[in-house]
Amino acid sequence: MAWGKSMGSGFTQQALPTWRRAVLKVGSSLLADRDGNLSDRTARGLAAFITAARAVGHEVVLVSSGAVAAGRAQVPTTPRKGGGLVLRQALAALGQTRMIGLWQGLLAMPVAQVLLSHDDLRDRRRYLNARNTLLELLRLHAVPIINENDTVAVEELKLGDNDNLAAIVAALVDADLLLIASDVDGLYDAHPLHDPAARPIERVDAITPAVLAVAGGSGSAVGTGGMRTKLEAASKAGKAGIATALFNGADADTVALLARGCLRGTHFAAAGSRLAARKYWLRHAPGTQGWVRVDAGAAAALRCGASLLPGGVVGIDGEFARGDLVDIVDGAGSAFARGLCQYAAGSARRIAGRHTREIEALLGYSYGEEMIRRDDLVLFDEAVA
Repeated sequence: MAWGKSMGSGFTQQALPTWRRAVLKVGSSLLADRDGNLSDRTARGLAAFITAARAVGHEVVLVSSGAVAAGRAQVPTTPRKGGGLVLRQALAALGQTRMIGLWQGLLAMPVAQVLLSHDDLRDRRRYLNARNTLLELLRLHAVPIINENDTVAVEELKLGDNDNLAAIVAALVDADLLLIASDVDGLYDAHPLHDPAARPIERVDAITPAVLAVAGGSGSAVGTGGMRTKLEAASKAGKAGIATALFNGADADTVALLARGCLRGTHFAAAGSRLAARKYWLRHAPGTQGWVRVDAGAAAALRCGASLLPGGVVGIDGEFARGDLVDIVDGAGSAFARGLCQYAAGSARRIAGRHTREIEALLGYSYGEEMIRRDDLVLFDEAVA
């Protein structure tokens, strides 16, 4: 199974998966012209889609490539490709503001630059900080624009892996859909540039190792990702319960269809619901770091679907950091739930039994009124697929 560029693609219209919050990944090839200069030619249509989505109450987080290409255009003496890692890091620094400026010029709502590396998302506390910042930006009706922190990243920049970063971000912000805009129409059963009989694949229910093994490389002079990274991203998103749509972002008609709830490209199905995938992970994740003891009222509220507030906590056992997994214990000493605690053990002890309005006065800061959020909590007797 391989991929190819637009050739009268043969893809038909299908319903876009239902979504309220989406992550849109835009590749470098869509933001650079033939000379490598930053261009708004295709970005205009994608920005119009973001605006239309916002108008009907949908939220979009943008993962945008293009900083290296934009930086290279400012230094005409640099080679179009290659030049070494340090040079590419410098070009990313030069081009980052131009890439952000491009999107701000096309969107009426405020945009916010967020630079992440995979290390930020591997560390639980940094992961939670990134999550809270992005969710707050959405609450403020801004469009977060995310890119890898290319100026300091090594492994990530060499991989050019914004496709996989977008999948991780989709899980980070509890997105319903991952949209991958590229200069390809979708997935084919053979390489259409080499095989005129290649047929479009409009739906993929499972990404097998055999599919990944034959995926092609990068087809763009300015991008560093290929179809393989797109398949890897769709696989990661699918395991988190998030569907993926791959489409040609350079095709104005295809992009316009998105605002009407239609996809002309490849739909990668999710493996179950997003919430079920998260609950499954919470239940089966190895070893908790501590225990939170709650009163009868809090136990009853949790069993009815509430978040855990400090007022219902009667004790904290063990030592754990913010974002660690803890078991929740009722008055009989039985663990009946587990979840990710928003406060480290020492802070949790200080606010246990207190009203949420006292948190900031007691700690000097607040990560929110919930000690454990409902979406970060699973009951042991809760049905999880």
